[in-house]
Amino acid sequence: MLTTVLRGLAAASLAVLPLTLPTPAHAVETLPLSEAVSRLPVDAESRDGYDRDAFKHWNSGDDPADGCHTRNEVLIAEAVEPPTVGPRCRLSGGSWFSYYDQVEVTSASGLDIDHMVPLAESWDSGASAWTAERREAYANDQGAATSLVAVTARSNRSKADQDPAEWLPPAGEVHCRYVAEWLGTKLRWNLSADEAEVTALHETAAGCPDQSVTYEPAT
Repeated sequence: MLTTVLRGLAAASLAVLPLTLPTPAHAVETLPLSEAVSRLPVDAESRDGYDRDAFKHWNSGDDPADGCHTRNEVLIAEAVEPPTVGPRCRLSGGSWFSYYDQVEVTSASGLDIDHMVPLAESWDSGASAWTAERREAYANDQGAATSLVAVTARSNRSKADQDPAEWLPPAGEVHCRYVAEWLGTKLRWNLSADEAEVTALHETAAGCPDQSVTYEPAT
């Protein structure tokens, strides 16, 4: 009799177990480019109080034990041919492909790490209200492969802090990809966009019917 009761209790526990399991709080989402534009919160932007130093970077990266800061970790991760990693994370050799301008680069010193959504733009779009810790997390975000991009210094400096209403990569064939990655970053960090930016994003999205946006909200 006791055995039967215990088995019944065990079965009942198993029956309700799925109801008590936590659900993922930050699920990855994929949606069409045009729908992603519509998901953006629309608001006026303000640069008031902006200071680049409010975004601590580069920090010790995802793996402090490797001796590499975020910049070098990104360079290692995005290399087409891996560089040699020497003492104090000094990089030599290797090659990279800067997709903004379709240029092959064979020296790490010729590359900038671009914040897909520039720090100043993120400030304008909501980061001004964040804690210092969240701004640091944003500035060093390797949780999404598209948040930080190794590109030629020339293309990065041409972009500066401009949004897609003001700048798109010189290689026209990558505009769909670029806008998708821009949107993925803004949605990941719940950043807003102003009217001019939204209009430009819709215009680009209209020419990219097969492009999707994948993002996971940042914690």
